[in-house]
Amino acid sequence: MTYKEFLNLITQRHSGNVKYNLDRMHAILKAMDSPETQMQGIHIAGTNGKGSTAAMCEVIAIAHRQSTGLNTSPHLVDYRERIRFSGNNITATVLMDTYAQWKQLFEEQEASFFEITTAMAFYLFHRKKVDTAIFEVGLGGRLDGTNPFQSTVSVITSIALDHPKSLGDTLEQIAAEKAGIFKPGVSVVLGKLPDVALAVILKKAGTLDIPVYKYGEQFAVENVTISTSGTSFDYSFAGTNGIPSISMKQLKINLLGKYQAYNAACAITSFLIYCHKLNLNFNVGAVRSALPRINWKGRLQLIHSEPTVVLDGAHNEEGVTHLVENMRYLFPTQRIRVVVAILRDKKLDKMIADLCAIAFKVYISKNKSNRAAEIEEQEAVARQSGVPYSIAFDVLEATTEAMKESAPDDVILITGSLYTISEILANNSWKL
Repeated sequence: MTYKEFLNLITQRHSGNVKYNLDRMHAILKAMDSPETQMQGIHIAGTNGKGSTAAMCEVIAIAHRQSTGLNTSPHLVDYRERIRFSGNNITATVLMDTYAQWKQLFEEQEASFFEITTAMAFYLFHRKKVDTAIFEVGLGGRLDGTNPFQSTVSVITSIALDHPKSLGDTLEQIAAEKAGIFKPGVSVVLGKLPDVALAVILKKAGTLDIPVYKYGEQFAVENVTISTSGTSFDYSFAGTNGIPSISMKQLKINLLGKYQAYNAACAITSFLIYCHKLNLNFNVGAVRSALPRINWKGRLQLIHSEPTVVLDGAHNEEGVTHLVENMRYLFPTQRIRVVVAILRDKKLDKMIADLCAIAFKVYISKNKSNRAAEIEEQEAVARQSGVPYSIAFDVLEATTEAMKESAPDDVILITGSLYTISEILANNSWKL
């Protein structure tokens, strides 16, 4: 079986098997001898920022001479991105051999695409005895396939409205779902959260006797500045629970955006606590050297100059709000042309209206996801904004049109969904 045949197999046979319960996942992991209980690491949930935070934890752990296993979703270009070992994608051979080993089990359990991927990550991380396992929650937390992970530290990066059909349509409901990853006694790191969500989470933490580290109390960032080369900030941790205070000035990361400083704060704090739990030496110099080497694409990523082309996977209201704020800061005088393709289960009216507020022109398109919003739905919002717009039937066509119409000092922003930017990243005509 070729790698392409393998991808077709798991996509076609297993993508429609989604069930929001953990029965199948527990059965699969039990048959694998419960690898999720036999490793240590960091478990990360959040509406936005969890993937970036996971990638930051990975590079910080590697800088501390830890071997790592990183499981994230979705992938942008290659399915192998979902399982990384010490910064490198899993090989196709190992991936297909592992699937073949457990294929019968997956079929007996009628496992979903996500369950298969997550189970293989658990199995391989344990088998290869990685020092630090890092799992990004796929959806929510309470019923997510990563939930069985008996982590050393848990993280919630942010909470906002998203996936209402699965998680609920209030911040309180979503917070309860995210808090579903909590395990008794396992420390939790909390990013900047809305007060109503924080109240739900703190109540859940109290029932499980969980040490809580909150942004703005136990840790924080200050003096955040961004440019097209990255983000810099000062980080501080107030000594508590036997962990000494730490202050690091002018840390620099290679990801753009003020929100990435907050994600970095969560990553640094979670690894600091992780080191304390396992009696490892937390090295400030290793953190400083690691942060400029984060391997995470598609988040305010610059891929072209003259004109400047920016990719960002903002896919919900909060993500677009942060994106618009950062685009205004980075490109205050340039004309911004926005290529947009959003999924139909999102609040596309608010998202497109916010993007139109910074746009010189909008290029409306449709990505290849089966959840893609129709062009007519997106066009209706753009028409109300009064901003000039045009229509193209796929993302590449829209981007090509924007490129042709741009002056060298214009900026093209491609956004709306990770599926949207993945179509650009997968196109070999772009020099990345």
